Amino acid sequence: MTNNQHTQTLLDVLREQKVMKMKGGIYHKTQIDLTYNSNHIEGSRLTHEQTRYIFETNTISVTADETVNVNDIVETVNHFRCIDLIIDKAEEPLTEELTKQLHGILKTGTSDSRKDWFAVGDYKRLPNEVGGEQTCEPEKVQESMQRLLGWYNAKPERTLEDILDLHVRFEKIHPFQDGNGRVGRLIMFKECLHSAIVPFIITDELKMFYYRGLREWGHIDGYLTDTCLTAQDQYKAALDYFRIKY
Repeated sequence: MTNNQHTQTLLDVLREQKVMKMKGGIYHKTQIDLTYNSNHIEGSRLTHEQTRYIFETNTISVTADETVNVNDIVETVNHFRCIDLIIDKAEEPLTEELTKQLHGILKTGTSDSRKDWFAVGDYKRLPNEVGGEQTCEPEKVQESMQRLLGWYNAKPERTLEDILDLHVRFEKIHPFQDGNGRVGRLIMFKECLHSAIVPFIITDELKMFYYRGLREWGHIDGYLTDTCLTAQDQYKAALDYFRIKY
């Protein structure tokens, strides 16, 4: 690590360690923790150890009596690439193209990608629900996304609350057939880096509080805010350990 780390931002360090393919630092930890937790929330059965093994060795350890869903492996590898993309593009404006690009990377090579009706890297073609709630109709997704991003990008500065508001609105639109949660959480991480806000990882332990926060946003915003601040404190502890200023 360079001697000027004390003057580097988190984004600087992530980019440096990404180029170096450095193991054991904040980039390495972020890749494994964000990928494991975000996939696990969506039902992946890979363990944290298996996720780490895939990242470090591009192999997976499976016991004789264990079966592994190939989609879980493919989406894990794809998610690592998504994180690299948001690190590379952290300071660029959030666009429809970038959100579609993240979805395209995440879903490439999955069983979903072999379904005629499933649009990889494009908006949904069929209506879908989230948590039993109706979402934006397919025909209205593009207009809704343009309106959402127009509102968000018009802000001269973004606060944590703005980023959470963006996330809730994105999840209510639910623009893709599947993968909306993971794309949405990647976007939150990117936008925190963009605005020099300490990013955060929603862990499996926080999942139910996170879901409650999404559901109650607009009524009791504190539920989601408090959950994300708790997650942020956990990430700050890692930054403290690695002696990265924030």
